Amino acid sequence: MKKAFILAALCAAVALVCVSFAVPVDHLQSLAGLMPHDLHTSMAMMAAPMLNHRARGLIAIRNDGGNNATEILNELKRTFEAFKEANNKEIADLKKGMGDVVQTEKVDRINAEITKLQAAIDETNVMLAALKVGGGGDAEDPAKKEYATAFNKFFRRGVEAGLNDLAVKASMKTDSDPDGGYVVPDQMESTIDRVLSTVSAMRGLARVISISSSVYKKLVNQGGASGGWVGERESRSETNTPTLSALDFPAMELYANPAATQTLLDDAAVDIAAWLADEVSITFAEMEGAAFISGDGVNKPRGLLSYNTVANASYAWGKLGFIATGVAADINDGTHNGVDALIDLVYSLKQGYRQNASFLMNRTLQSKVRKLKTIGADAQYLWQPPIQAGQPASLLGYPVADDDNMSDVGANAFPVAFGDFQRGYLIVDRMGIRVLRDPFTNKPYVMFYTTKRVGGGVQNFEAIKLLKCA
Repeated sequence: MKKAFILAALCAAVALVCVSFAVPVDHLQSLAGLMPHDLHTSMAMMAAPMLNHRARGLIAIRNDGGNNATEILNELKRTFEAFKEANNKEIADLKKGMGDVVQTEKVDRINAEITKLQAAIDETNVMLAALKVGGGGDAEDPAKKEYATAFNKFFRRGVEAGLNDLAVKASMKTDSDPDGGYVVPDQMESTIDRVLSTVSAMRGLARVISISSSVYKKLVNQGGASGGWVGERESRSETNTPTLSALDFPAMELYANPAATQTLLDDAAVDIAAWLADEVSITFAEMEGAAFISGDGVNKPRGLLSYNTVANASYAWGKLGFIATGVAADINDGTHNGVDALIDLVYSLKQGYRQNASFLMNRTLQSKVRKLKTIGADAQYLWQPPIQAGQPASLLGYPVADDDNMSDVGANAFPVAFGDFQRGYLIVDRMGIRVLRDPFTNKPYVMFYTTKRVGGGVQNFEAIKLLKCA
């Protein structure tokens, strides 16, 4: 089941890359040396009919060998060099009073091309990660295989005989059927979780833990303990007691309700597990991804941008500190405020958090930030393309993650977050994804009410800082 789902998803994704960047089919198998023969063949069959449709980018992908990811990365680097040259010329012409609309359009066109290439390399990185996670592994446990078979019958025919006992036996969970539904097989759950982690940027950045209760409680030490230096025989006075804060992370219920006709379910060739995973995973990923950024905490996780904020100079626990851009509703380098603000944002974070810190912004803003550079005759661009496949682009030497749920630039908006998200933001998953089969509500369709419980919120307010357009 897992293999079939990954095969279908990767075939579609790689075919899309082929269409967009004219990658020859015979290069697909060399993608990091990870693809088995049947996957290569399937992708070749899907991509071949579309290869005549070549992308009309600034510079065409060269068919000179090497793997797909490396070609796209090299093309990204070449295009970025062309962008820097064109952007520098535009700036020089403006200073001379010789601004040219054509030159401006050229810069914007190249910048858009970089955005497309960056999206392509991001897709390739996701495929590589999926292959690594999905490859290999021990033979399936007999109890889990038996349960998966029974679950498939339940899906197709509603046959429930012995399913709950098999679920307990396969998963060792005594709460497998608390509400009339059934826990999906492990392979299906892992497939859904894998899609969630690749679609939602916050899942890739934050700390994710699994819990078995409805709420995860955590005590955070805010400091307050004191000590001192003493001689061997000197008395030790009592020290201050640490200040502890209690944080609660409740797991909220997320649901999807896909439908299928009984005819589809009767078709033995249809991979039911892959169908359900495909139907619900993207829905779950998009909904929880938005909640991790802007959720209000009411029946959903509390998002990063929903917390109270304060100017970083007046930072206090329970609020997120921010640095102002210096421009009322923009980020630019007209007066070098954009550059200064981003540098100030980096150094507003304590050194211990900067070691594993990342930038988080949407892709539109990343194209704007790409134009920023330092002051002086040897001015350097702050944004840099990835050094090698599998790595993100960088800004001021720190990785940049894309999340389209982040705010756009605007008055009093918070379009950029910077911090150690592993230490700063916590995502809690209540173990088990459940399915309730409903053949009665919407005949002739069979509904599959699928639920997952997830929560999230800031766990360390010192570890994340925001950039405010102000």
